[in-house]
Amino acid sequence: MNKVSQDAIQLLKADHEEAKKLFDRYEDIKDRASPAQKMDIARQVCGALLIHMEIEEKIFYPRVRAKISDDDLMNEAEVEHNGAKDLIKQLGDMDPADPMFDAKIKVLGEQIEHHVEEEEDEMFPKARKSGVDLMALGQELLAAKNQMRVTHGLEAVAA
Repeated sequence: MNKVSQDAIQLLKADHEEAKKLFDRYEDIKDRASPAQKMDIARQVCGALLIHMEIEEKIFYPRVRAKISDDDLMNEAEVEHNGAKDLIKQLGDMDPADPMFDAKIKVLGEQIEHHVEEEEDEMFPKARKSGVDLMALGQELLAAKNQMRVTHGLEAVAA
């Protein structure tokens, strides 16, 4: 699908799928990979998650929160992000040869999987019904995501 035609929810779901693939890749190689290979995948997944969480927190969540009446859902999503950021920070401070490294990646993946299920099953349907202009919001999210990727020395997503 052409990135320009993606609405906000399609863009965020594509990010969710990218993260899942990276977690699956880590799981597939962790027992035979070198510490450097493990760190490379961990950096990819953590970088993608940090950018994704930032565009959600700064752009998507405020717009949706203003239109739906579910502060509990929105607050829980932000708390889940904070938990993920804590694990990401811990991973960044660890040696990938540490036996706890694999465990922390696994737990991070499980937390993200739970978070994604709540967003896709509860938040996104409410956002679709809310009247938020999801096409314009998708363009805004993509622009912010690309700016952050460039800032972090990563390739921008094709528009």
